[in-house]
Amino acid sequence: MKDTISVASIMTKNLVTLKVDDELSHAESLFKKNKIRHIPVVENGEIIGMLSFTDLLRISFVDAVDDDAEDVNAEVYNLFTMRQVMTKNVVTITADTTIKQAATMFLESEFHALPVVENGKITGIVTTTDLLRYFISE
Repeated sequence: MKDTISVASIMTKNLVTLKVDDELSHAESLFKKNKIRHIPVVENGEIIGMLSFTDLLRISFVDAVDDDAEDVNAEVYNLFTMRQVMTKNVVTITADTTIKQAATMFLESEFHALPVVENGKITGIVTTTDLLRYFISE
């Protein structure tokens, strides 16, 4: 069944996106508010990068339990731009990519999100969480 079902049936279509000139503190607030771990960075509807919550953790030097973590994170975030932190060479898929193909791509790579692109424009995103939800429901 997963050999023929496309990712269009499980992808997130209501995307949270960032612009390349957005501040990293804004990105952090979007991650927390939406309870997500990956945000496409777009320009004119085209994906130019991907930011993960892990990317922010890599540049943050403060333990999350520290009472002053937000203040220190804001200072650290001001040292970097979105373009410096985001992944630039993003692997993308199309809506007709099968769930099995997407799962195989995740197994063979180090990333956990695949933007879905049609005619050069981002239309959705599939994450390892989406795949797990699908497999659990089957």
